Amino acid sequence: MCCLSAPFIFLSSIFQIIFHIASHLRRKLKADISTAFPSLSVEELSELVPNKEELNVVKIYAHKGDAVTLYMLHKNPVFFELEKCLYPTVYTLWHYPHVLPTFTTWPPVLQKLAGGADLMLPGVVVPLSGLPEVKKGDCCAVKVVSNRAPMAVGTATMSSAEMRSLGMKGRGVSVLHTYMDSLWAFGDKSGPPSIPDVDTEGVEAMYGEEEEDDEATEGGEEEPCPNSDGDKATDAPCPGIQDPVLTEQMDALLLQCFLQALKSKVKKSELPLLTSSFLRIHMFSCCPSGKQLDIKKSSYKKLSKFLQCMQQQHSLVRVEELSKGVESIVEVDWKNSEKGTVLQPAEVRAIITDYVKRNELVDENNKNYVIINPILCDCLLEKSEYQEVEALKWDDLFSRTLYKMQHCHQLVFPGQPPIVKKGHIEPIDISVASRGSNKKVHP
Repeated sequence: MCCLSAPFIFLSSIFQIIFHIASHLRRKLKADISTAFPSLSVEELSELVPNKEELNVVKIYAHKGDAVTLYMLHKNPVFFELEKCLYPTVYTLWHYPHVLPTFTTWPPVLQKLAGGADLMLPGVVVPLSGLPEVKKGDCCAVKVVSNRAPMAVGTATMSSAEMRSLGMKGRGVSVLHTYMDSLWAFGDKSGPPSIPDVDTEGVEAMYGEEEEDDEATEGGEEEPCPNSDGDKATDAPCPGIQDPVLTEQMDALLLQCFLQALKSKVKKSELPLLTSSFLRIHMFSCCPSGKQLDIKKSSYKKLSKFLQCMQQQHSLVRVEELSKGVESIVEVDWKNSEKGTVLQPAEVRAIITDYVKRNELVDENNKNYVIINPILCDCLLEKSEYQEVEALKWDDLFSRTLYKMQHCHQLVFPGQPPIVKKGHIEPIDISVASRGSNKKVHP
């Protein structure tokens, strides 16, 4: 069993050689896969390593210089080999999710894993059936609640017994490969399927997954507040009554994650996109660290009502019921005018300052620095800085933000509305010179 140091994420590949795999090598590969993953049936092995279909081998070097061998089928990497150990890719696990013992986590954790982080045990959701049984160094997968389709592949840093004895603290899985990394991009870039996961369906509501209302409460009268008796009143809030301030905050967080997901996550090739997948895969991953996106705590209560509002009032998306009871986002207006708001530098600084403080990104050891979270990383850092820059000074943060924004200038004429144009305004030099009779003229 192989145990690898982490993180080993396929962030980039710098060299590749492709060649066709011969029949005798196919037989060896099939035997190696059968040994490494005994849960695969004979039929499944034949699907993964067919006798007649084109099967290629790709030699690459990952970003740390590690030599990696990829096995390609139907233009998708199905396995990768590192230090003589075989690992399935997410493309393979989406078809055969039973191949590896799988840990469960919350959707916002996925973005951190894709950025090079390992899966920490406090972020593991323990399902009804308990933790998967693994030994140190075992190959394992990571999925999110409500979906059996694995999103990451790695190795266990300790046995399941040790994880339980440590109270689920520390590092659990050294992540090698994730959905959305460069190894995934080496294939057809398809998204994960939605595979129902009965084992975790009871915990998905904690993150605001839309569920059907119970008949006892749908359209019925609200139960009276137990504190309604003046003589027995307490300071405890009544069940079912939300704090309007918290509701407003959740509405704002919901809109923030929605817009961020449309801008930086969803691609046109993904449409039509199931609304449940949009929430689970894209919106949750845009939720700031330390916050929980819970639609039931918003004024909308349901994802369908929120998306209906985004469609009717803002025309940002178009949602259709492509099959009975299943809604999908079929169109996104990426050119919506909401993106063209003009901001003064002082307003940008105020927005950035508020974002940093709300997400508690100020470095506790040095208040002059701001911790770079995944969203700021995507917006402000160059690719070469992803693994090196963990914090920026405030001035650097502001200057990078302004540099990334579209510059514009405004022309104002008396009695007319201002005219906003993109780009810097060309400098205008005005000089005054003295001529005869002490007159001032413009040369």
